[in-house]
Parts: sequence; structure tokens; C-alpha cells
Amino acid sequence: MTGIGDLWASLPVPTIVIGPGDEIVDINSAAEGFFNASVKTMRGLPLWDQLAVDAPLEESLARARKNGTPLFVNDVDVGNGQRAPLQCALQIAPLAGAPDHMLLMISPRELAGRMTQSNSVKSAAKSAIGMAEMLAHEIKNPLAGITGAAQLLSMNLGAEDLELTDLIVEESRRIVKLLEQVEQFGNLSPPDFRPVNIHDVLDRARRSALLGFGAHMEIIEDYDPSLPLAHGDPDQLLQVVLNLLKNASEAAGDSGKIRLHSYFEHSFRLRRADGSGQSLPLQIEIIDDGPGLPEGIAADIFDPFVSGKENGTGLGLALVSKIISDHGGWISVTSVPGRTVFRLSLPRAPKPDTPEIAQED
Repeated sequence: MTGIGDLWASLPVPTIVIGPGDEIVDINSAAEGFFNASVKTMRGLPLWDQLAVDAPLEESLARARKNGTPLFVNDVDVGNGQRAPLQCALQIAPLAGAPDHMLLMISPRELAGRMTQSNSVKSAAKSAIGMAEMLAHEIKNPLAGITGAAQLLSMNLGAEDLELTDLIVEESRRIVKLLEQVEQFGNLSPPDFRPVNIHDVLDRARRSALLGFGAHMEIIEDYDPSLPLAHGDPDQLLQVVLNLLKNASEAAGDSGKIRLHSYFEHSFRLRRADGSGQSLPLQIEIIDDGPGLPEGIAADIFDPFVSGKENGTGLGLALVSKIISDHGGWISVTSVPGRTVFRLSLPRAPKPDTPEIAQED
């Protein structure tokens, strides 16, 4: 029978055991190749001195360690200081039987040794969205004609045949709605940046949800009253929060709780693989007690056309991710049954005499 050591050595992706102080405890053979260093050389070294990640992972790792929950980070640049960064998917999880130890798996998305699979997937998704936009424009007009014809036919039909025309009208409207979502994804305007009171955005989204799709939910406000203004587009940020609230409401079923949590984290910044960083101190969490994300899609949940819902388009969270990215922010998710947390990290509004958000080295 294959032993644990054999399994560890045969893991196909670079894997690191991280100690309580974020030091490297062990690496597998694939990680030795990734770092171009032996396990003896790497043991005991601070992880963040050896790994450059285009994402604010230190705080997220600490939070995952404290809560004993896994963390999925998709499509980030990861480097080791010796070669060009690669786009990777990261999976972090508590190590069973080893308190405060975490397991980090790095999945480089390489294609032909130079082009990352992630870039290829994104390019394919972009092309698919472009094609879908064109088709949406071309299909909506004939659908309107089909709907109108069905409604005219229904005026002279009996009850049994009316069911068929009603079905035509209903399905046509559903397709039009789907096409409008595709068009919305492709035609999103750049953010109209201004100082934004994020609590006003959260309150507007909460009230809208309770009057509609979230009427069956209990939505709890847990705000930091001293939170400064964000730098963003209030309408686009409202769209983000409404999308996340709708997903949480649909996942919960007949009832459930959603907590809107805001707080300030001064040290939180987006650290890029080139060493530069963007301060993102404003934290907003949308927390629900639903069943959690399906394991098979958790790592790709922000990709276009990936959905955990039956008949889902897979564009809602992709749109959310695009908006937050356009704001220079960061979105992450942790999910276990009974607790799913979508976390938004945003820059604060610049001072009146500062033309733009300052970059941190």
C-alpha cells in the first residue's frame, strides 16, 4: 500500500506546509522544482519572503487559520523572485492533526510552457462573451416577434392551447432576460469614482433585498461607524452587494440569516508580484448561513459561465469580480456548510488635495 510519504512526494502541484508563524515547515517535490531549492534549504524560512503573490494573503491566511476554514484564491500572479510570475490558483486548508498548521497548494495554469492556462481560459471566456453579445443583439428582435405572435394567437384559442402560447411567451421572456445579462456583462462602463459612504450602499441594498428577493431572510447590520469613505462608483458597488445578497438569499432556501459586516484593517493591501502594493483598508463581508459553495466549483466561482445553481448563467459573480477589479479592489470567498463569507476589500477615498490613491511600495 502506498504510504503517506509516497502520496506527499507524488502530488503533482507545488504544496507547502505552513507553520503557526507563517514559516515553511515542509515542501513536496513539485514545490522544490517551483522554488528551484531543496526542502532542507526551504525549511524554516518565512513564507512571504520566498513567495510573492499578487493578492493580500497574509491576513486571509491568518483568518482561515483562526476559523479553521479553507481558502480558495483564483487567478493570481505567483512568483519566487527568480523567474517571471505565473498565474495560479491557490488552495489553503487546515492540516488535520497539526494545530495552526496550514497546507498551501499552488496550481500554476501553464500552457505550452509560456502561456498560462488561466490566460487561455480568460481569452476563451472573453471571446465567448463577445460572441454571446453579438448573438444577444441579433436574437432579441426575433424573440420579440415570436412573443408578440404568441400573444396574438392566444386571443382566439381555448384553455388547452392557451397553455402552449403562455409557455412560448414565458420562455421567450426568460431568454430575453438571459441575453440582457450577457449584454450587461460586456457593456459595463468604467467606474465613476467619487467618495462613497459604503454604509449607504449596504443600507440601500439591504432595503431593496428585503422588499424583494430577500423578503424571507433576516439581514443583520454589523457596521464599523468610524469607517471612512470608500473610493468608488456607488451604483456599481450597489450592484455588487445586491448580487451577493441575491446569491445568499437563493442559497438559503425558505429562511436564513445574512450579516453585513464592515470594518477597517489598516495593514490590508494588495501586494503585486512586482513588489508594489495598493492599500485596501475598507473591508465589507457578506456572511450567510446557507449550505456553502459546491466543492467542485469553489476555486473557479468568479470565472464567467461557472455557476453552482441549476439553470444559472455563471455571469453574476464574474460581473461582481470585474467591478471590484475595476475599482482596484480585491474579492475573496471562504465557504463551509453553514458559513459562506464573501469579502470585499476597497481603497479609501483620497484626501481632497490628493489627485489619486497613493501606491505603497
